[in-house]
Amino acid sequence: MFQPGQGLALPAPPPGWAIAADVVVVGSGVAGLTAALACAATGRHTVIVTKARLDDGSTRWAQGGIAAALADGDTPAQHRDDTLVAGAGLCDEQAVATLVTEGPAAVRRLIEAYGARFDTDEGGGLSLTREGGHHRRRIAHAGGDATGAEISRALVGAVRAAGIETIENALALDLLTDADGRAAGVTLHVMGEGRHDGVGAVHAPAVVLATGGMGQVFSATTNPAVSTGDGVALALRAGAEVSDLEFVQFHPTVLYLGPEAEGQQPLISEAVRGEGAHLVDAAGVRFMLGRHELAELAPRDIVAKGITRRMLEQSASHMYLDARHFGAEMWRRRFPTILAACRAAGIDPVTEPIPVSPAAHYASGGIRTDLHGRSTVPGLFACGEAACTGVHGANRLASNSLLEGLVFAHRIAAACT
Repeated sequence: MFQPGQGLALPAPPPGWAIAADVVVVGSGVAGLTAALACAATGRHTVIVTKARLDDGSTRWAQGGIAAALADGDTPAQHRDDTLVAGAGLCDEQAVATLVTEGPAAVRRLIEAYGARFDTDEGGGLSLTREGGHHRRRIAHAGGDATGAEISRALVGAVRAAGIETIENALALDLLTDADGRAAGVTLHVMGEGRHDGVGAVHAPAVVLATGGMGQVFSATTNPAVSTGDGVALALRAGAEVSDLEFVQFHPTVLYLGPEAEGQQPLISEAVRGEGAHLVDAAGVRFMLGRHELAELAPRDIVAKGITRRMLEQSASHMYLDARHFGAEMWRRRFPTILAACRAAGIDPVTEPIPVSPAAHYASGGIRTDLHGRSTVPGLFACGEAACTGVHGANRLASNSLLEGLVFAHRIAAACT
């Protein structure tokens, strides 16, 4: 009854074991874990399949924070306008309106229902910062620059507390479909220790792909080793439509480790520029001044192009991010993760500029979905970086990615009945 989707299936032996569920979620970042929790809360038997360990996805590497109109005087309309400008005219305006309108409640739910602990100001309110493309301070952060790690901690804890069944170290292979072409589960290959081993299947009438990005396609990226585009490939083999795969965002400021460096590189969060760091060349000249009204805080594509252009003009391999004026205490308190990463590479940002260059960071395109995460294959949903909701257009606004995962995961839970 259950057959691989219409596309070319991966060569694999027949499943040697199978389990049944109401919903199977592939991926364990903010999108996947939120979708699983929301589905399980409605009483549906939900199974999470993840390629490595439960907390090994891209979410825990997110430094800057999560954007939402949470401050007095800020509004979803202002957040919408910044998102549309960053997307270079190619955003789906209805999707953006959904994101910014439902975003504040999604962040509060993350705090109140799942126990995420964000940094607070002296009055006990959320401490908000600013990043590129934002005209207001609306970025909530945790642990200074360890927002993703805190969100992952909270969601993983909630999943375990809820007793949601999880299959770790499992590579999703192909979509299963029924006689009518609807999603009916996934085949997978468990590659590590656990209750299951080898090729198996999870049968479920609703499949949620939250497999993250594809940064490892590039020689240098901020993405972890698991970000290899598996979910998009699986969807394509199943006959699902994908959109905007050409819109891969390069983060402007990634720690430059030399011409031979490959794979995952340390990210220097946009929040560092949001707190006042300057981009300079080897002579100390701020080259983003005059290129854009926001200078170093222009949208990421503009800053990445500005850095690349200056590198080409000067035949240089990298530029510099200068935040020496922060002082040792601010570096220790606000950016402890970045400080440690720089010092591990032999660079002390307290006393010297940080060498930086752009690297692959985020896939704005992916599996095409509607506003409830539905793909063009019935019963197959997608959310997070693996999906293309239309929110990001040609260029994602800083810190909208975690928010997108939260908002659309809950919409999927409401839709995959």
